[in-house]
Amino acid sequence: MNTATVNDGERRGKTGKVSPEPALWGLVGNTPLIPLDASPVFPRPSPSLFLKALFILRDGIARGELPDKRLLDASSGNTAIAYAMLGAAAGIGVTVCVPRNASAERQALLDAYGAEVVLTDPLEGSDGAIREARRLAARRPDRFWYADQYNHPANPRAHYVTTAEELWRQTGGRITHLVAGLGTTGTLMGTGRRLTELNARIEVVAVQPDGPFHGLEGLKHLDTAIVPGIYDPALVDWTEFVATEDAEDAVRRLARETGVFAGWSTGAALVAAERILTARDRPRPAATALVVVIAPDSGARYLSEYRRLREEDAS
Repeated sequence: MNTATVNDGERRGKTGKVSPEPALWGLVGNTPLIPLDASPVFPRPSPSLFLKALFILRDGIARGELPDKRLLDASSGNTAIAYAMLGAAAGIGVTVCVPRNASAERQALLDAYGAEVVLTDPLEGSDGAIREARRLAARRPDRFWYADQYNHPANPRAHYVTTAEELWRQTGGRITHLVAGLGTTGTLMGTGRRLTELNARIEVVAVQPDGPFHGLEGLKHLDTAIVPGIYDPALVDWTEFVATEDAEDAVRRLARETGVFAGWSTGAALVAAERILTARDRPRPAATALVVVIAPDSGARYLSEYRRLREEDAS
């Protein structure tokens, strides 16, 4: 394994030549917490998925794989967009395998950034995208560097060294619960591990769909899916299983009551947070809880789905 390292602000290809990182890369991170006034118990960070995409890209450069090869990975759409945007800024080709039922907005963004998109069977979800990425990587190792975000240690590492520290600082160390959906699981693993090192009483709450067939893009029902290698169940205090309909309802209420339009996976995490604060069997009173919900994307990437649901409701 190539153990070469690249300092922040630099990138190196196989030629050994070091060049500055694109200015866009330097803007990633340090996203603010946004308190939701109508529901003050739901402070949440803006999207942080760029962090892991950035760390993975840096690793590919350090190994001498990028930019000579194309970055290849499977994604439900969010990380794919981050790869495409950051890759475009750095002259790195990006190929992503994405389920065919990814929202129209996600597919349009990938096209706009010039990514090569391989659409996979929607019935197989993210697992089908993973299998296709593995197949392509095995067939063309000369063309692709397979990033494999579901097993790449840079995924949780990015959140360990950045997201967790930001949340700790922004809450003044008062955070009591971290709530995040399980997709690659890297956000919850990295952030949760570091936060519990800072305060062992912080509770790490995982959110999953309530069954294998669901509409929560990016989330995995782990009992029936390929479990990411970076996932450590010992780190999770408990798991909340959320129905797609409940997540959609939470998104609608959030938009109407606060003016914040989030994605369905964020809606699922908000449902879990509501349960934490209303359940009578929780040891910590709601009045003393500071629940941070990770919002992996905004509702702008779901507008077509939102319109479809409204039309279905009207009929």
